[in-house]
Amino acid sequence: MKPIEQIKQPILQEMELFESKFRESMVSKVPLLNRITHYIVRRKGKQMRPMFVFLVAKMVSNGNFKERTYRGASIIELIHTATLVHDDVVDDSNRRRGFFSINALWKNKIAVLVGDFLLSKGLLLSIDNNDFDILKLISVAVREMSEGELLQIEKARKLDITEDIYFEIIRQKTATLIAACCGIGAASVISDVEEIEKMRTFGELIGIAFQIKDDLFDYTDAKIGKPTGIDIKEQKMTLPLIYTLNNCSKKDKKWLINSVKNHNKDKKRVKEVISFVKEKGGIEYTISKMEEYKIKALEILNTYPDSPYKESLVIMVNYVIERKI
Repeated sequence: MKPIEQIKQPILQEMELFESKFRESMVSKVPLLNRITHYIVRRKGKQMRPMFVFLVAKMVSNGNFKERTYRGASIIELIHTATLVHDDVVDDSNRRRGFFSINALWKNKIAVLVGDFLLSKGLLLSIDNNDFDILKLISVAVREMSEGELLQIEKARKLDITEDIYFEIIRQKTATLIAACCGIGAASVISDVEEIEKMRTFGELIGIAFQIKDDLFDYTDAKIGKPTGIDIKEQKMTLPLIYTLNNCSKKDKKWLINSVKNHNKDKKRVKEVISFVKEKGGIEYTISKMEEYKIKALEILNTYPDSPYKESLVIMVNYVIERKI
């Protein structure tokens, strides 16, 4: 059985019901919108975010479940989908998960409006049901995702990202949404503020490990849907590169910065940068940092009694850093 199938086992019924509830949450009176949202639902990914919501909710409440847990998962997916649609416009990307992106099929103006529609649907789903605690958790995530993206753009211009800034960028850009999943999962079934924050922290740790793993793919030959060295070509300062810059001679540092700034489209030069990063221990260091976040996340899970939901979350933690894509 594949890891994702194993993870889903204790929440199979909830995931099936969620799909119909999620479709309902996107319905509009505008036929064009319905055509586009139908297209979005058909090309869904692994749905890791709703899985986090459901598994955390069940783990912290001994298997209990509420209608607002479904709403929490729907809000997360609506907001996440909105950000993906907007990201494709910002990045001028024509593909998403092997399919054409919304902006490629319906142009940028429609894609931006669809993103706005999904965002408003998510917010209204909370407001209409008085789920203000859930609304706060997701609103903080949206704010942080925007700040993280802008911080990365600002720093990419000068290539002056320190390790601390790198972790702040990935915490905001990627980890904050997974943190919201876990916080919302807990908040949907319990009211203990400390417990909700503990699960939000758990999600943040996993989110950071997830992004570090993504950054490592840039230095492997795995078939992952993006070519090796794409982060270097896009002048993204990831942890293997940051570590190498901080642990090489002035001469090598100058060569590295010049390569990323001025020769990032040169395939031969990009390969040389990748080899240099590997040689200087950038990959080993990055893997060790990823393991640190994994251990901290598992320590939080170990404070809960054994259950099928906890077991699935443990598999999820390991899957995040062992996945091949």
